[in-house]
Amino acid sequence: MGVTAPEERPATTLSLVTLKTFEDARKLSGQMHPFFLLCIAVTGSIAWAHPHLSPISSELVSLINKANTTWTAGHNFHKVDISYVRGLCGTILNGPKLPERVHNIKGINLPDSFDSRQQWPNCPTIQQIRDQGSCGSCWAFGAAEAISDRLCIQSGGHVSVEISAEDLLTCCDDCGMGCFGGYTSAAWEFWTKAGLVTGGLYNSNIGCRPYTIASCEHHINGTRPPCQGETETPKCVQQCTDGYSLSYPKDKHFGRRSYSIPSQQEQIMTELYKNGPVEASFSVYEDFLQYKSGVYQHVTGEMLGGHAIKLLGWGEENGTPYWLAANSWNNDWGDKGFFKIRRGNDECGIESEVVAGIPLN
Repeated sequence: MGVTAPEERPATTLSLVTLKTFEDARKLSGQMHPFFLLCIAVTGSIAWAHPHLSPISSELVSLINKANTTWTAGHNFHKVDISYVRGLCGTILNGPKLPERVHNIKGINLPDSFDSRQQWPNCPTIQQIRDQGSCGSCWAFGAAEAISDRLCIQSGGHVSVEISAEDLLTCCDDCGMGCFGGYTSAAWEFWTKAGLVTGGLYNSNIGCRPYTIASCEHHINGTRPPCQGETETPKCVQQCTDGYSLSYPKDKHFGRRSYSIPSQQEQIMTELYKNGPVEASFSVYEDFLQYKSGVYQHVTGEMLGGHAIKLLGWGEENGTPYWLAANSWNNDWGDKGFFKIRRGNDECGIESEVVAGIPLN
């Protein structure tokens, strides 16, 4: 590729701060919300005004599809209160910044499309869709997912583990407010400083600390229990489940360094191409809830909050460039848990807060 060593820029804030109360968070960002802090992103979307419709209504689905844009809507949420949906969006936007890692992209020849699942087929976590349950833990899930992938990629497939979102959610005091909101940048810094143990999905018995918040049925009438409001953050338990072969300290995986990626799409693409999936944050609007296929761009609806996901590739569909992303609302949502979002115009802020890191070993 002929890419020289990337430049690292200092962070715009000296350190990540501990947010133990909503008041701490308010002082940092200047605004407060009952579940999470909101930050309105100015994007180049095609949103237009209309009488307000319920974000989970058939009328909204019909309105989106009649707009005939670049994506198709469908019914993803059934018989759930909007407060529950708001609670899923637990990422605090515009938080402390990590140092920037700037790639030298002069002369670089990136492919027109890229999918980490195809590039690294021996790393099964890249294909995985997790479920955060009734908790605003998306900030922890996006980090745990991308870290799992990068551990496998860097090791050439020899280290294939599921990093515990539970460990990050419950034990990182500096990350924010657990199920009620957190900072993606702090999550990655915690990995480099304290390390993270392994842990699979709810009831999986995989790893040291599997997720303890149950999946719930917010999309279809299925086998999961119904979703009920927001969940309190579980306690930080610094020991592995009974029967696991390693101790908590021995199971830790550490990052060598963590950093943010500049918002230019070529910088994000280069990072993905060289090192694997990254975590990105963006503003969720009501129409996003009903995404089914195509390339999402904001059409209509109010902002609900900040959300974090895993970016794993890019491409173009019917002339519209996109990012390929994995959500954490189980595989009944969207396109089997995945979605595409418009690339190159910072759609809903998707290119403004991208973070990643390099494993220690």
